[in-house]
Formats: sequence, structure tokens, C-alpha cells
Amino acid sequence: MTRPEVTVEIPADLHLFLPADRRTARTTLTTDGSSSLGHVVESLGIPLTEVGALAVDGREVPTGHVPADGEHVEVRAVTRPQMVPGAPLRFLLGVHLGTLARRLRLLGVDATYESEDIGDPALAALSAKECRVMLSRDRGLLRRRELWAGGYVYSDRPEEQLRDVLGRFAPVLAPWTRCVACNGLLAEADKESVRGRLADGTRKSYDVFAECTGCGRVYWRGAHHTRLSALVEQTMRDYGDGPPRRAE
Repeated sequence: MTRPEVTVEIPADLHLFLPADRRTARTTLTTDGSSSLGHVVESLGIPLTEVGALAVDGREVPTGHVPADGEHVEVRAVTRPQMVPGAPLRFLLGVHLGTLARRLRLLGVDATYESEDIGDPALAALSAKECRVMLSRDRGLLRRRELWAGGYVYSDRPEEQLRDVLGRFAPVLAPWTRCVACNGLLAEADKESVRGRLADGTRKSYDVFAECTGCGRVYWRGAHHTRLSALVEQTMRDYGDGPPRRAE
């Protein structure tokens, strides 16, 4: 039986996932005649989380489409902002994305962070169980079928990671409402109720406090507040008025 040969067109944004010898606008593939188009794309190294749509000879097709000989396949990148079912969006981050998780929490985004390597199967299962978008730099993890949704984090620099995530998913931002340590919600706290957990200098210098309803951590506008405020203010200018999300 003749094995089908197809031409695949891949946008430049996705070339980093490809083997070096296939990093061109178009590449020719010979398939086995039974594998789905989604499997063919993944065999090139591209996680389907990074694919916005697949088209064959100009018409969009599902990932389950089986390519036929002579077809022209177009892999389309994700459209930004990407509409993911569910609002407000919730995220799950792997062990190497702690700084990104803390910055998302600072902005009021629900971001669970696993500080220990619990393994890809457990992360994928947690994503599905809690309907969280899995953010990762692990391509293998993003190819797991159990994932509810996912996104590859393209940069290893926290500043660029944050811009990438906010620009792609456009989550609702609510700064200063979450604990950066545990992701719990913050509530106003009376000074007297937290006095026993404050150092002498803090008790004398500050009067306004917040407390995490999850872990009990106490917050006040201390030495780092100016730096954090600058980050929040710039981010709100850039992303605070993003398009409304739809719940599905």
C-alpha cells in the first residue's frame, strides 16, 4: 500500500518545536495512512496546545482527520487572546515557574504552583480535575491527553513569561487580592488581631494590614511595596483593560 505524502505549512512562531532540518515554511511528510492529523503534528514535536486550528486544502478540520495523499496541511497558531472555556481562568504551574506564579498571584490571578516535581501524570490529572490551564516549558507534559487545557511558556525570563501569559489568555486582573505564598484570598485584618505576629518595628510603623484566609500570612505596605506597585501599575496599564472573557 502506498503511504500518503502530505505537505505541511507551519508558522514561524512554532518552528522552535521542530527538528532543525524541518524549520522551514513548508515540509513534506510521509504518513502511515491511519494516524490522525493531530498525531502527525505532534510527531513533529508541536504540542496541540500551541495549535489554534488545522486546515486541509483551505478548510478547517478536526485533529482526528486522517491525512490523504497529496493534501496540503496548514498548522495555524493560536489566536490571541485565546478563548479558553471557563471564567475566571485558573492556572496550574510546574516546578520551574515559581516566579511567574507569584507574579500572577500578585495580580489576583488564581495560580496554583507545585513547588516539588510531582510528575507529569499527576500534574495532568490535577489540571483536568480542577479545570486549570497547565503552564509549562515541558513539551512532553503538554502532549498529555488528560490535560484540561495548556500553554507553552516560551521564555525563561519571568518578565517575558508574564507578558506572554497575560497577552495570550487575557485573565481578569485584581491586584493585591491573593496571597503570593499560597494563592489564598486576602482579607482586611485589624491590627490588634495580627499584633502577635508582627515585629516591633512593623507594629510601630504600619497600621493597615491584610491576612491570607488560607495560610494566615500577614501583609502590609513594607519595603518592597514601591517596587511591586510599579510592576502592578505597569501591568494594569498594559493588560488591565483586556477583552472580556466568556464563560462556557
